[in-house]
Amino acid sequence: MDPDNDVSRWLPALSVHFITAAGAFCGVMALVEIINGFLAPAFGWLGVALIIDAVDGTLARSLDVGRYAPRWNGAALDLVVDFLTYVIVPLMAVWQASLLPDGVAAPMCGVIAAASALYFADGHMKTQDHWFRGFPSLWNVVALYLFCFPLPPIVNAIVLAMFAILLFAPIAFVHPLRVTEWRIPTLIATAAWLIGAAAVVLGGFRPNDWARGLLLVSAGWFLFLTVRRAFRGPAA
Repeated sequence: MDPDNDVSRWLPALSVHFITAAGAFCGVMALVEIINGFLAPAFGWLGVALIIDAVDGTLARSLDVGRYAPRWNGAALDLVVDFLTYVIVPLMAVWQASLLPDGVAAPMCGVIAAASALYFADGHMKTQDHWFRGFPSLWNVVALYLFCFPLPPIVNAIVLAMFAILLFAPIAFVHPLRVTEWRIPTLIATAAWLIGAAAVVLGGFRPNDWARGLLLVSAGWFLFLTVRRAFRGPAA
């Protein structure tokens, strides 16, 4: 039997595409929750989508999806799902919750969506060592912080504008799961962030101080890595 036509390899490889596509289901469920005014459950769905996005790439590489299920482009599928769950849904949550000044929310969310679309289409989005060039459109993460640490609407608008500019800044942002240098502390910081984020969502955006602390400390670590690389460049 031709190994490239081996059903025992084709089915597991195909299943990875279904796992990735399940992120779109999570995105729609999150939108439904937002429309109904249930913002914390919406971020619960986004959390599931984030976990799917964290594991599907590893599964795709381990099962050689590009070889055994090549009809569907896994990279394109991943970008489509990510644009929904990382950009459209969190922007709708920010808009629905009136976190931006009146008259500013619609055009600002539209501009951010357009800028993020350009970012997702950038063929040089990642460096050779798997860092992101510019802010990687993690609007779900930005929105989570805006809900967890309430600020005046005008300040929220400034924060969103700043990150929109960083989309195209010549600054590299770490990929928390594919980093090689400082890998162990980065994985620990990622786990701490996930715990803090889960506590925030499960607490209905009324988190305890320890959950806020985990979010701040982990964000500080990722900021340290970004600044360090900006001054020292990639590891040899």
